[in-house]
Amino acid sequence: MPRYPQTEQIIAELRQVLRTRGYSVRTEDTYARWAARFLADAGHPHRDTLSKEHVERFLTRLAETSVSPKTRNQAASAIAFLLKEVLQSDAAADIKRARSRSRVPTVLSHQEVCAVLNELSGRKYVIAALLYGTGMRLSEALGLRIKDVDFELDRIVVRQGKGGKDRVLPLPAMLAAEITRQIRRVRQIHQRDCERGGGWACLPGALARKKPDEGYSVGWQYVFPARSCAVDPVTRRKGRGPLHPSAMQRAVRAAVRRAGIMKPATCHTFRHSFATQMLRDGYDIRVVQELLGHQDIRTTMIYLHATDQGAAGVRSPLDRAAAGRPGRFRPGGGRDDK
Repeated sequence: MPRYPQTEQIIAELRQVLRTRGYSVRTEDTYARWAARFLADAGHPHRDTLSKEHVERFLTRLAETSVSPKTRNQAASAIAFLLKEVLQSDAAADIKRARSRSRVPTVLSHQEVCAVLNELSGRKYVIAALLYGTGMRLSEALGLRIKDVDFELDRIVVRQGKGGKDRVLPLPAMLAAEITRQIRRVRQIHQRDCERGGGWACLPGALARKKPDEGYSVGWQYVFPARSCAVDPVTRRKGRGPLHPSAMQRAVRAAVRRAGIMKPATCHTFRHSFATQMLRDGYDIRVVQELLGHQDIRTTMIYLHATDQGAAGVRSPLDRAAAGRPGRFRPGGGRDDK
């Protein structure tokens, strides 16, 4: 496969800028992937020859391949960042965003959530229950460290969530014992790893440079670690990262299927179900917004459609007619069309 040094240099610069500004590893990988696709589509040109025509052609091709507006906007954001922050090009100002579609999220009832949870076991059950009990994103749950679970104050601190913000969530009382056992198992695993030359957990930001041995402490270990150790590509130290998201996603899809639920439910559906249930229980939408970590309350308002405050709480005028004038309206009483 041919190499393109110019493109590789641009991608390396993009990653460096993203790291310097504190973007997450996930965002860095996403932006780098879109930038690589964009540069390949443009024919790997010199950095000074990229123009808005290249951008428009790439985004048009995405639209023609039935890529969703959300995905196209993600690509547009990555390209705009590349042009503006890395290449200092004025072409970023002309990038048009796709009109997003307004969709009602898939939501499971409390009974359906319980049915899915009953099909899971071990730490996968704990993770799924945590998603529903706190409204966490899957990436936030898998990135949870032992030090961020506070049993004294019954709370969980989510560090560097989406948008780089921390937030505090209540620790579900029903999960306290399960998480305690999970942490006890992690402690035992960590001790064995240290005896075998491992035990390292990657540290955020400049902490690895300021406190180089902090990654070996128990508090920084992941609550839900991977099954095997690996060498950190940056520090070259051996340790366990978090459980891979795909393992959890496969388990939940299988559990949904075994539970006989026909809805297209995923790990993220637990978050939707948490928000909907909180609103049904009468919690203020501002409280739900804070727990979910939404910057804009309009994002939280989509869950009103799935509660009794939305369409589910509206009574059809046809039902009112049947209740108010039963003698003049009879379901199924009309004549068939000829």
